[in-house]
Amino acid sequence: MNSAICAVIKMALYKGLETFVIREGFAGLLKGNRNQDILAEEANLGQNALSYGCGDFLRLGDLGGDDSKFHDQYILRVGWDDVRGWENQGGTLIGSARCKEFMSREGRLQGAFNLISNGIDSLVVCGGDGSLTGADIFRNEWPSLVESLLNQDRITNEQAVRFQHLHIAGLVASIDNDLTCTDLTIGSSTALLRISESLDSISSTASSHSRAFVIEVMGRHCGWLALMAATACGADYVYVPERPPPEDWRQHLRDSLLAIREKGKRKSIVIIAEGAIDVHLQPIKPSMVAEVLSQDLHLDTRVTTLGHTQRGGRPDANDRILATLQGIDALRALLEDEPGKPSYIIGIRKGRIKRLLLRESIQSNGLLAKAISDQRFEEALSQRGSDFREGLDTFTYNAAAVPSMHQPSNTIRMGIMHVGAPAGGMNTATRTAVRFCLRRGHTPLLINNGFVGLLKDLVFKATWLRVDSWASSGGSELGVNRVLPNVDLHGVAKQLQKHNIQGLLIIGGFEAFTSIKILSEARPEFPALRIPLIGLPATLSNNVPMNEYSLGTYTSLDVLAHTCDMIIQSASASRNRVFIVEVQGGQCGFVAVMGALATSASIVYTPEEGVNLQQLNEDIQFLHRRFSQDPEFANDGRLPLRKP
Repeated sequence: MNSAICAVIKMALYKGLETFVIREGFAGLLKGNRNQDILAEEANLGQNALSYGCGDFLRLGDLGGDDSKFHDQYILRVGWDDVRGWENQGGTLIGSARCKEFMSREGRLQGAFNLISNGIDSLVVCGGDGSLTGADIFRNEWPSLVESLLNQDRITNEQAVRFQHLHIAGLVASIDNDLTCTDLTIGSSTALLRISESLDSISSTASSHSRAFVIEVMGRHCGWLALMAATACGADYVYVPERPPPEDWRQHLRDSLLAIREKGKRKSIVIIAEGAIDVHLQPIKPSMVAEVLSQDLHLDTRVTTLGHTQRGGRPDANDRILATLQGIDALRALLEDEPGKPSYIIGIRKGRIKRLLLRESIQSNGLLAKAISDQRFEEALSQRGSDFREGLDTFTYNAAAVPSMHQPSNTIRMGIMHVGAPAGGMNTATRTAVRFCLRRGHTPLLINNGFVGLLKDLVFKATWLRVDSWASSGGSELGVNRVLPNVDLHGVAKQLQKHNIQGLLIIGGFEAFTSIKILSEARPEFPALRIPLIGLPATLSNNVPMNEYSLGTYTSLDVLAHTCDMIIQSASASRNRVFIVEVQGGQCGFVAVMGALATSASIVYTPEEGVNLQQLNEDIQFLHRRFSQDPEFANDGRLPLRKP
């Protein structure tokens, strides 16, 4: 949320607008300001002040103290430096609070008066469906609220004319990712990271003691967090409200986990969403699941509720970038707003920032809740979108230890190898491919050390249990190098023929892309290469052609953001210090640019734009100017990023 605030504030200042933050949500809007001396101080600072004095108080949480001059101020004017360094902070530095009074017309009337008194005619509301619904009601009532204030002589005729319209844009911030109109909400990616980290820790103790763990995660009536967490950690079973288990769910759970244990697995992980239900809409609680595991399967079972650890911590790179891009578009939507136009929320679909109708978006959530309450679960799944349904199907393929569904005559032998450099997600993708092959009756063959390993005959059959722990394993379990197949095309073809490999999945970066090109072009000469060749992009550089996002890219961005957070902390401890951070990425500047957004870097250099002496001189002058504008007590450093 703090990244979104920074983006809106800085974009508005860039456009020459006055910017304010409202503390404690709608509750702060109703309280307004009581210290008029501060308003006079802000006016004396002028239009383009870098700071209006409240930045450190907001960042350190000192505004509520009785000795703070901002104690009774809830609508605060802010400048560029007031929000500096907020991007890596968790939660919201301006506070959030539920406000029943705002749901009454009298409350909204007071809110309208406070906005007009501070010269505000536009709002960006960052919150869940309740906050966004309240904002939409506020905007629709605005003309009548202004009229009432004028009739009560609380505002002047000039103010009534100037503030006759209220412009609103919404940003969806919810760890549950429960708004159906957008693929991802601000905060959900970080919550999933917190859950995944916790599950990794739990998995090690579960395996050590051969225990079963039942883990409840947040999500209210949305199973997104539970499903994605179960997929990320390689759980054995998951309960989500959108697709309840079969009527005899206890027997189904027993059969599923018994089959997995018979494969030789030492641990059992069951993820349950807090809103999980059965087909009769009765709640399924963690204690009920634990009872089945301990009494029927005689497993040493523990129940863990992760609780509010899922909400806390520093935001991951994905959330910082998403919030920044959406915040910028929210400001643009405000500037383009006109009377009569509907209110928008800013979402993301298929990797693109989209403006979505606010009212229809909230109503779609109501339709999903109604479908679940009416036991129309297939319709509820459709409301969640194809990605959610595919995620459930993928998890089922990965987790279930069931016999093949195909006869041997219809199956193939699929080779799987890694080529290029290690990247996050390589092992997870391999695990999924192996499990899918086994479920369909195919024979997965794992090839160690890429084409070098193939030439050395390092090929072996994969088993269900062999890849079980690969879901959260980093690097490359198969081994990886940059050797291309043209080192010995004849030998490669001979080995493919020897092992009767009828399809080849190559997971890797640009080298994997090049390898497929080389093998395809050699097909006329080598019949053994006339097989399906599939490339799965996996590289932190994100430089594979015809592909927007590669496996490993966001893992590298998250590591970069975490590392830069520590560097910034060091830079901020010393005055006038600059850290230059060099990142990887080959000839692609994606990691540098996205990393700069995630870390709020001062400058970024990329191969696509290049750099020259004139630009370097201008950037040095910029840094000198910014350092000279810092107050004497400031210890803020600067962080340029470069891609060589």
